Amino acid sequence: MDAGSLNSSSYLKAQSRFPLQEQFLHRKNFKDNLDRFIPNRSAMDLDYAHYMLTQGRKGGKENPTATVNSPSREAYRKQLAEALNLNRTRILAFKNKPPTPVELIPHDHLSSSLHYQAKPIKTRRCIPQTSERTLDAPDLVDDFYLNLLDWGSKNVLAIALENTVYLWDASNGSTSELVTVGDEDGPVTSVNWAPDGLHLAIGLNNSNVQLWDSASCKQLRTLRGCHRSRVGSLAWNNHILTTGGMDGKIINNDVRIRSHIVETYRGHQQEVCGLKWSSSGQQLASGGNDNLIHIWDRSVASSNSATQWFHRLEEHTSAVKALAWCPFQGNLLASGGGGGDRSIKFWNTHTGACLNSIDTGSQVCALLWNKNERELLSSHGFTQNQLILWKYPSMLKMAELTGHTSRVLYMAQSPDGCTVATAAGDETLRFWNVFGVPEVAAKAAPKANPEPFSRFNRIR
Repeated sequence: MDAGSLNSSSYLKAQSRFPLQEQFLHRKNFKDNLDRFIPNRSAMDLDYAHYMLTQGRKGGKENPTATVNSPSREAYRKQLAEALNLNRTRILAFKNKPPTPVELIPHDHLSSSLHYQAKPIKTRRCIPQTSERTLDAPDLVDDFYLNLLDWGSKNVLAIALENTVYLWDASNGSTSELVTVGDEDGPVTSVNWAPDGLHLAIGLNNSNVQLWDSASCKQLRTLRGCHRSRVGSLAWNNHILTTGGMDGKIINNDVRIRSHIVETYRGHQQEVCGLKWSSSGQQLASGGNDNLIHIWDRSVASSNSATQWFHRLEEHTSAVKALAWCPFQGNLLASGGGGGDRSIKFWNTHTGACLNSIDTGSQVCALLWNKNERELLSSHGFTQNQLILWKYPSMLKMAELTGHTSRVLYMAQSPDGCTVATAAGDETLRFWNVFGVPEVAAKAAPKANPEPFSRFNRIR
């Protein structure tokens, strides 16, 4: 390496010790200091430049006579320069900078629009994998066709344990015994709260139905003559109590009058194990051990003769006990099949069309819709005895909850729609915070869509 390169290299190293400082490279000879300038030739007037360099600036020592001009000659020169556009001081002219682009949408307005259009990030709800409370339920009858658990609007849970009905107050955790029936009448085969949360209907093995006032713990009346055998399913529709029996009949009872039987629905050939009224009170869904679902419409009901069903749904291949009306779409019904079917199906009850069917892999014992989100909870029997939370309508599994050691036969939902109680053949009653806390659920509650044309009997 020669000395010149060494000196230049050490100079650069010395300069590089000062960061963010502009570096200058000094050359040894004149030729190295030359730089190449490339002008914008399209913006130049080369003829004028040549004239100014050769003729236009002659004067002084080279042209002493040019400094002495007559007034007329000077005036002529100025007019000629103006005519030829020669009154320019710069020889090399460059284009101006491009104009600043005009903003079609003001920046402030755009930023504010984006601020309002941005969707808030929805936090993912944490679903507890274990029950938050477990209570003993000794002598709970392990029978798929019965309905022994219900949660009333006054936040009181009713559960039937063989011949006795107990009430559990969720607000303070207290337990009380409502009634114990004799062996000739029992066991209790179904319980269902009236909409007021004060009156409880109790179906018995001897075909009778009792009405009780939970506040005074007094029996109000007994409905007799409805069925020939046990009453395994009950459903309220205002003052109408609908009962379903092992004889396959469905009876509408007006509890306000002495002759309480006002309508009879005949369609099932075996035991009626599922009954649910729609939120509008216009349609009734019934499921039976004959693998059938019937949709009954009050607009075509008759008190003089057995009423014909509105739709007869035959796609299930096993007993249908699990029925649930969608809270945000009035004509959407979910149903679950027994051990030989294992599917959840969705129905349009206006047309009778099956919208979707999902194979769950195990017996479907009960179904509950989330009142605050588009979710469905199912309880199952053999083989895992689990709860499954589904996202609707994709039917993706959101959570799978285990804890029961026997099939989860009965489910009930708290009045705020957040907590679910389950009772199983393992004689335990468990409470699951599967649908979220009340504060979060209240903010996220979707508006329910009423049944279209619910006020009309027919669409012509």
